[in-house]
Amino acid sequence: MNIILFDDPVFREKLKPLTLTRPVGNLRVGIHTINKKWEAYLPDSKVSYLTETYLDHKYVSDYQSKNTYVNASFLPDSNLINAIINLSENEALYFQESLIAFKSTEELSYGFDFIPEKKIDYSGNIDVLDSLPSLFLNNAHQIKLDFEKLVKGRQSAPINDSFTAVYNSENIFLEEGVSIKAAILNAENGPIYIGKNSIIQEGSLLIGPVAIGENSMVAFGAKIRPNTTLGPVCRVGGEVGNSIFHAYTNKAHDGFLGNSYLGEWCNLGANTNNSNLKNDYKSVKLYDYSVDDLVDSGEIFCGTFMGDYSKAGISTMFNTGTVVGVSVNVFGAGFQEKFIDSFSWGGKNEGYVKYRFEKALEVINDTMSRRDLHLTEEDERILKHISKHNKL
Repeated sequence: MNIILFDDPVFREKLKPLTLTRPVGNLRVGIHTINKKWEAYLPDSKVSYLTETYLDHKYVSDYQSKNTYVNASFLPDSNLINAIINLSENEALYFQESLIAFKSTEELSYGFDFIPEKKIDYSGNIDVLDSLPSLFLNNAHQIKLDFEKLVKGRQSAPINDSFTAVYNSENIFLEEGVSIKAAILNAENGPIYIGKNSIIQEGSLLIGPVAIGENSMVAFGAKIRPNTTLGPVCRVGGEVGNSIFHAYTNKAHDGFLGNSYLGEWCNLGANTNNSNLKNDYKSVKLYDYSVDDLVDSGEIFCGTFMGDYSKAGISTMFNTGTVVGVSVNVFGAGFQEKFIDSFSWGGKNEGYVKYRFEKALEVINDTMSRRDLHLTEEDERILKHISKHNKL
């Protein structure tokens, strides 16, 4: 199958700022990014993207004579895979009026209007990414599904440290090269996956379901609560729960982060904290890019959502339901604004100014150079597009 993961324009807007720099199909939830999930279920298939024009130089659509278009917001499981495989050309699979998938010989563009010859209703349970909170709300189930696929028929590397306490060891999987010292791993209520060459430092507590990506580090005394994912090459300390770190993102020091999602190349300074619950226990309002206003999320627990390349200074406080754009440098006393636009520099008390584009690129490349990486021409083109469309 030639799978093209297409962005639903409505869902894509709801998932900003995380989708400002990537298609929906490149978001991480569970252990894998969405494209990697499809590759795991259908290893002989090709997977590409159909997204907004300013992204398609980096995230290319690979059209073939026969294409299976799949709404990237609908996450795969065995039942959904079978339903899509059984589709005939120009038949379409729907879930509650939302288009899930169809097969076609056409080379469609972003925002297409497809009219199928036959509509088929999907009646099974399905995980859908249709809002920012849906990312952490689906994370526990996705960790479990990814874990089952990853470990099937494989043997975990051993835990040789005699000072590490393990609960429900059969639900814990370590890749080769993992280092663990004097930690507590509790997988009684969900699996724990630890990727290749990751480090779990002394005094760390991990309560599953938890996923630690390749070459990541859990710092001394960290408390990693359930439903948490650290993508590859992350450095995380303090207390974290119900949260996702996409990749290459650091929160190395003490401080709390809950019910949140941080993109790539983000950094939270020492003692940065976020609120994930209002004092009156009312549902949390979140900034919605599609209406340029705060909208009731319907969730009581809701934290911070931060786009790629953004940073917070020491002791930064994020209010309940805060949305931070791409390449933001935020600092200062008191709770920050609930929405901070991309390429902003400053804080609520100090005021925000436009982050100079050339300076922002310099800081990003300096950050990436520590991992022997740098921005590509495609990355710079994407960032320039985002910079031109912010409000400052």
